[in-house]
Amino acid sequence: MNQVISTIRCLLPGVLVVLTACAPLASQQTEYPAGRVRLALPAGAWEDLGASDQAVRLLPQPDGRIALQTRTLGLRGAHQELLAVLRVQANRGNDWQGPMLWTGNCPPQQGVAVEDATVGSRVRMDCLRFKRWVDGPQWLEKNQPDLAQWLAGHKLAVSAPYSYMSYRYATEGGAMVAVEVLADQRLLRPKTRNNAEFLVAGRPALQWGHELAQAVRVSTGMMDGYLAIPPFPYAAAVP
Repeated sequence: MNQVISTIRCLLPGVLVVLTACAPLASQQTEYPAGRVRLALPAGAWEDLGASDQAVRLLPQPDGRIALQTRTLGLRGAHQELLAVLRVQANRGNDWQGPMLWTGNCPPQQGVAVEDATVGSRVRMDCLRFKRWVDGPQWLEKNQPDLAQWLAGHKLAVSAPYSYMSYRYATEGGAMVAVEVLADQRLLRPKTRNNAEFLVAGRPALQWGHELAQAVRVSTGMMDGYLAIPPFPYAAAVP
């Protein structure tokens, strides 16, 4: 009997090691709520810049409205410079009811790469937009005035030149998630040394946009709305 007990005692530490190895690892991502969305951010010095609630009118119901919440976050660099601003807007809860008609789907725009996966559908949105080079506030004020006014009101400015990315996804049943990103170009494009490299420098950013779009689509099917923002393709070098 004593020999059996001694054997168990010898095996027990190994068993504990196995159990510890099987335990789930704690998430390394910082999370914030944005309406029904559980927003998980990649590694970095992110800060919460606040949330706001909106009620958007929708057709075909004469008094139809959908409750949304927007959360804005900022990514700081090594010297506290603002490298990126991320805005996520989503349904306040899981109680949406369709059918719903969405307007302003995905129009083409000069100087902006636009991908419309719904081909102009009135009952769905799946729209990715990318402006590679934004070298000042004028373009933002003209094309995204709400975001420009919000930044000015909070006395915030992303390091220029920066890029603009947006993705909007909505279903006939009423689910909606919209993401807007202003990002220092060092986060999205590699350094270029010749014309050939310059011409393809936008590919990593578009690939990142496709990964973002896929994450948004997946989140609308999750009960907790889990939305993992993919890490930027590059880390901004310290100047």
